[in-house]
Amino acid sequence: MFDCASCYGNEDQIGEVFTNAIKEGVVERKDLFIMTKVWNDMHRKVEEAAKKSIADLKCDYIDLYFIHWPFPNYHAPGCDVDSRNPDSKPFSVAEFMDTYRQIEALVDKGLVKNIGISNMTIPKLEQVIDQFRIKPVACELELHPCFQQQELFDYLVAHDIQPIGFMPLGSPQRPERDMLAEDIADMQVPEFKAIAEAHGVHPAIIALKWAVQRGQIPIPFSIHEMEYTSNLESTVTEPLTDEEMAKIATLEKNNRLVKGQVFLWPGATDWHDLWDEDGTIKDCPDAK
Repeated sequence: MFDCASCYGNEDQIGEVFTNAIKEGVVERKDLFIMTKVWNDMHRKVEEAAKKSIADLKCDYIDLYFIHWPFPNYHAPGCDVDSRNPDSKPFSVAEFMDTYRQIEALVDKGLVKNIGISNMTIPKLEQVIDQFRIKPVACELELHPCFQQQELFDYLVAHDIQPIGFMPLGSPQRPERDMLAEDIADMQVPEFKAIAEAHGVHPAIIALKWAVQRGQIPIPFSIHEMEYTSNLESTVTEPLTDEEMAKIATLEKNNRLVKGQVFLWPGATDWHDLWDEDGTIKDCPDAK
């Protein structure tokens, strides 16, 4: 599984690696599960965005294509936390479904095999889940020991949507604009470190074991081959005990790390407005 996105700016480089690996007989295309995402500035031009990703990734089709964020609020790469786009808007059911239906059409054309959603909430899902012609198979969301999103996790599982957890290690290397003084470093929580010490491994290994045993697919980031190997091995060796899983369940601290401030629209109060924490969608013009 390869988790890509147009906004990461490296799909052409990844495509070269895929091409070389297939040419050298290391893998066949059918062995690769390639995921990528439509960025916020292409919600009205999804087919164009998908074809660009397919061309860059040199893959003929996309195995799983996500709507990266549920609103078309663009921000420039590397912008600071106070950056705002005056054209940003709150979530709209009609606009989201227009984007989603464009991806459904790509499935019909064979350019996309499966559809995914990302950075969603239960209130937003409740507005759209009955409107899908082709159901999403997965949802990417922030998941780590100190931000377990149990209610949303259970909702996804109940609707047969696979949770895929980004930032599974608590992402100590996330963009500085997303860091607040009150944030908690998952890997430094004493109870979590104690479990790692009992297994004789780094806390990151425990985070990955927990994620897989819980039922989510973790997508850790690394550029080191040794870490690729250890990450994979950790998910199939020395499972955590039921007691250890239960202990990690108590470490929930509602510690969201990706706040999304740069996506706020004019009139929004702060980043909490993005996440529907009171059960309503802030400023949504067409919620039922």
